[in-house]
Amino acid sequence: MAIDTPIELRNQIIYEVYVRNHSENGTFNDVIADLDRIKDLGTDILWLMPIHPIGQKNKKGELGCPYSIKDYKAINPEYGTLDDFKNLIDQAHNLDMKVMIDVVYNHTSHDSKLFEDHPEWFYRRSDDQVGNKVGDWYDVIDLDYKNKELWDYQIDVLKYWVEIGVDGFRCDVAPMLPLEFWKRARKEVAQLRGGIIWLAESIEPDFLKALRKNGFVGLSDSEVYQAFDVSYDYDTFLYFKKYMEGKISFGQYIDKVKAQEYIYPDNYVKMRFIENHDQARARKWFMVEEDLVNWTAFYYFQQGLTLIHGGQETEEDSTPSLFDHDPIEWDLLNEDYVDLLKTLGRIKEDKIFAEGYYEILDSSKPGVVVASYEQDSKLILGVFNLEHKSGHITLAIPDGKYKSLLDNKIVKVKDSKLKLGVKPIIFKVNVDKDDDKVMLSEL
Repeated sequence: MAIDTPIELRNQIIYEVYVRNHSENGTFNDVIADLDRIKDLGTDILWLMPIHPIGQKNKKGELGCPYSIKDYKAINPEYGTLDDFKNLIDQAHNLDMKVMIDVVYNHTSHDSKLFEDHPEWFYRRSDDQVGNKVGDWYDVIDLDYKNKELWDYQIDVLKYWVEIGVDGFRCDVAPMLPLEFWKRARKEVAQLRGGIIWLAESIEPDFLKALRKNGFVGLSDSEVYQAFDVSYDYDTFLYFKKYMEGKISFGQYIDKVKAQEYIYPDNYVKMRFIENHDQARARKWFMVEEDLVNWTAFYYFQQGLTLIHGGQETEEDSTPSLFDHDPIEWDLLNEDYVDLLKTLGRIKEDKIFAEGYYEILDSSKPGVVVASYEQDSKLILGVFNLEHKSGHITLAIPDGKYKSLLDNKIVKVKDSKLKLGVKPIIFKVNVDKDDDKVMLSEL
């Protein structure tokens, strides 16, 4: 873990925006017009997918992929001007939100400025032609970080955006670059301005193993934590998908999630999500509303920073296109779900979610997750009925009445049993440290 990572990141919420598809016009100004709504969701960090000009040679789709970067120091003219971008930063800061941009340092477009100026900085295949290490990424060409001059250039780019006002970087496929590059970049950027947030798009286990098998750089989550504050939750998301596809049991999935509690540093921060721009919409997985609500509450409750992917708060179930204009249908906004996100965001502000001892407890009923945070004299419990179970579960707390933080309704524990419903439950319990007994929370 980066030694100066602020543990308070676990309290925070990040909102991902694809400028092209966030509105019909697809501009920075349209994002500015939506900032109040985004902030009301509890957002602390605004993450903008790549804002740079997009390469046209060998492009994918009609407009090309934003991760095919043509010029690292320029603004995509489709989105507006540099002044528009600076205004977006200022307006976000006025709402007490930080702004993070995407950093795509593994590759550029075929027609990039960097390739025109420094073709010697690019990866070459066995036939001495430029290309990429991942087969279906035909619209990009990979950089070669054996060239230390490239390190200097890329770090200068980071400093350029920090001087403009950017507060953090989401680093695309960060594990494909040398760890020492990232460590040096973090150190040098910190000398310019402290408090910059570093988010690594860490990768799924199968992808990592394939890179290493072919002799390429492939950093594990434990390695990227030496330079980054936050990593993706892909080490467990793979197993979530396998569970949803019926390939593994619920217990096998939860065992993978629980393992994070002991394989990473004590102050690790994961970015929790049920969708992002590379994955299917949550609605595709959770067609039943109760499932969407329970899984959303569960991923908010887990230890780590929480991601809302732009459009997740609507009824849309189609995976948005990266390569064409595919604007979010905001008239499908789900107001009940929005209220849930706001409530979960308020709950997550409690410092116990950053500083408390987190644990997924053994459940008396498979398909139901019971998790807790404990700090000083306070305990917060979460109960998530992820498989529509009925009946009761056993909780090691005193009998009594408790108030759910999600809807203020009273839940009862009798004979150490809690009756399951279709909704998630999050409630507080006070702990008396003097006699090691759990005391009833005040209603």
